[in-house]
Amino acid sequence: MFGLVIRNTGSWYLVKTDDGREIECKIKGNFRLKWIRSTNPIAVGDRVHIIENQEGTAFIDEIQDRKNYIVRKSPNLSKQTHILAANLDQCMLVVTINYPETSTTFIDRFLASAEAYRIPVKLIFNKTDLYTKEDHSYLEALIGLYTHIGYPCFKVSATEGEGIAELKEELKGKITLLSGHSGVGKSTLINTLFPHLHLRTASISSYHQKGTHTTTFSEMFPVEENGYIIDTPGIKGFGVFDMNTEEVAHYFPEIFAISKNCRYYNCTHVHEPGCAVREAVEKHYISESRYISYLNILEDKESGKYRAPH
Repeated sequence: MFGLVIRNTGSWYLVKTDDGREIECKIKGNFRLKWIRSTNPIAVGDRVHIIENQEGTAFIDEIQDRKNYIVRKSPNLSKQTHILAANLDQCMLVVTINYPETSTTFIDRFLASAEAYRIPVKLIFNKTDLYTKEDHSYLEALIGLYTHIGYPCFKVSATEGEGIAELKEELKGKITLLSGHSGVGKSTLINTLFPHLHLRTASISSYHQKGTHTTTFSEMFPVEENGYIIDTPGIKGFGVFDMNTEEVAHYFPEIFAISKNCRYYNCTHVHEPGCAVREAVEKHYISESRYISYLNILEDKESGKYRAPH
């Protein structure tokens, strides 16, 4: 029998079978994925084959080919990957300008990872009702930057209802991963979009302006027109994987487009003469913040900080 993994609580997986039942499952003892080194060989969004047992639970003995998946550095083991979700139509990264602040470095790391796995991303700027005049100016600058690169942006206030109807339309009929730092309001946003879900929420620390984890495992919820949203635990950092140094620029669309004009075909855009990318940064055709994020990932690669395991 085949089904869809809709929740992962560590050792147990909740699978929604093709005949509409929900069955608690474990991975069969000899089941291994040789081609993915990760802390969770099966992820929410995976299509799997299960074998039921007399206790009313089941074993997962096969995983079907994935359309795509997105990974990050494991929270516990820096040289292990953790699959956030599989078989996605899109990601929505929930971002806050303040309360707490989401850095452009974090945004760009997430975008580069999604580009590597060919998953479209939309940026959701939440908590607009809390922002000062300066915050709003910065918000508009970020929206201008990312829209120009090609990432759709949405201004949302989960508590005031701003942008909710428009966002709901974007979710119809698609499998969407919602991600972001703890405290950016993902659970509140999901509750506003779909009040019947009653997800648990928590206030952020006023001292540190950081969120606390309210989602402890990944879970997917059905939405209109056979779509799903996947809620994930809040992410502190985002280590990127499976990128060779010479490939990193490919996942920054505006850098990649201009890199074709560099003097050297294997230009790293760091120190080489005749580098069109550095010239574009100096002339403000490429955002300095994006270029810094690019260098930041290169530094990680060179130091081996987020090196993929062998």
